[in-house]
Amino acid sequence: MQELLQNYLATHGYWVLFVWTFLEGEAGLIFAGFLAFQGYFSVPAVMATACAGAFCGDQFYFYLGRLKGKYLLTHSHSLVRKLRKGMKMIERYGNLVAFSSRFTYGFRIVLPIILGMTPFPALRFLWLNILSALSWSILFTAAGYLFGKSAAIFVGADVKRYEHYLLGILAGIVFLIWLVHFYRSWQKQLPARRRLKRMKARKTLLPLPR
Repeated sequence: MQELLQNYLATHGYWVLFVWTFLEGEAGLIFAGFLAFQGYFSVPAVMATACAGAFCGDQFYFYLGRLKGKYLLTHSHSLVRKLRKGMKMIERYGNLVAFSSRFTYGFRIVLPIILGMTPFPALRFLWLNILSALSWSILFTAAGYLFGKSAAIFVGADVKRYEHYLLGILAGIVFLIWLVHFYRSWQKQLPARRRLKRMKARKTLLPLPR
């Protein structure tokens, strides 16, 4: 099984990682960092692939907002809901938002689109995107690699013997982090949902016109 996994990752692994980081990313990159520790990947190649995928993804979303922003606003309710908050973040922090958008849970794709819809300079976004993608790829590759390094301290040199258990533990940690983010996001949206529920209740109580 390990030989099959190694052959598959050697053939397709970097393409999968590129597409994953183009679309989303942290979880897949942490796993790739761990697999790099196991010798299935090269650490510099993982960082370079993730950096390229993240950079290309945000450039795509930025120009999607610049070229198709009006169309998206009329067809994407999710974008409309997040537009006001995203605009406030951009007005207050500007360059910092362009740099840190991929670190912002729930706004990673939305913020580059919104930035593209504003007069934010494309060349400035390009350079900030390069720096952001590079730091992001190094940070999360290192997280996965250090997880493997830490696991080796407890299980000894023969980490491959416990590889499937460690992958399961890592998946559990990533899932718990996602669950915490999801719960916090749900809590923040709770007052708005309650207001909407009260508004709907009031409408149903209004007398019908004669």
